[in-house]
Amino acid sequence: MSCKSAQILLIAIAGLGSLTANGGELTGTLKKIAETGSITLGHRDSSIPFSYLDDKQQAVGYAMDLCLRIVEAVKSELHRPDLKVQLNPVTSATRIPLMANGTIDLECGSTTNNLERQQQVAFTITHFVTATRLLAKKSSHIATLADLKGKTVVSTAGTSNHKLIAQLNNERHLGMRVLAAKDHAEAFLMVESGRAAAFAMDDILLYGLAANSKHPDDYAISEDALSLEPYGIMLRKDDPAFQTLVDDAMKKIYSSGEIEKIYEKWFLQAIPPRGINLNVAMSAALRKVVAQPTRSGNPDDYR
Repeated sequence: MSCKSAQILLIAIAGLGSLTANGGELTGTLKKIAETGSITLGHRDSSIPFSYLDDKQQAVGYAMDLCLRIVEAVKSELHRPDLKVQLNPVTSATRIPLMANGTIDLECGSTTNNLERQQQVAFTITHFVTATRLLAKKSSHIATLADLKGKTVVSTAGTSNHKLIAQLNNERHLGMRVLAAKDHAEAFLMVESGRAAAFAMDDILLYGLAANSKHPDDYAISEDALSLEPYGIMLRKDDPAFQTLVDDAMKKIYSSGEIEKIYEKWFLQAIPPRGINLNVAMSAALRKVVAQPTRSGNPDDYR
């Protein structure tokens, strides 16, 4: 083979890396992944059971399992079974900036999909529906937001819950001191140590934190819901090719029934590190999403 022929062959082979499985030109996130040979997943360290570090300091969870299924779809689309998976820790405050600036490609955590956030990032099909509630020690007898009048309440910085509790504090003239913790673990510790009377957060995360605490029976979670929160895996905005691929992967997980096994693994069985069973059955709202997939950021669509 001549030198010129070899150069032409190499150019042709390189060009294959710029095409999708359907022969289309790669753009956006798919192009970035193909060129780098890796996909980066943003994960949390204490969002039990969605994305957290186990006793081996490995990132595990319900959202992590869903993201890894999506990664398999990306490998298939790009014909790259050797695609590397990079993990990048994120917090409530850093997750959106790290997505927007291209550091992470998927955010595998417990992020609420709402209309405000959709101005900055995109979301795939909803994978959980939760509600904002209050966690407090049973001995404090705090059952409603009104019971916190004049007291200290904490939520996690950068969350919709923190914004909501501050808004309700002003609207209802409750005179609360609203604190922002760097992550869920720190917020829970503030209630545990008495520095805050209550922790306002998504109820499923509160159940997980309480169940894995030193004294689970010491805590109660309010019955009254302050808001409804649909969770979605986050991706970059204005990237239609990647959005379609990720959405189709999620729809396949739902239509195949695989979602039932993944959900059962994290919500109805013992999970690491302490073998606690959260025993949280799939809600009617989530079953509706499984039957009719949606990535709507409007809470009313889940009622």
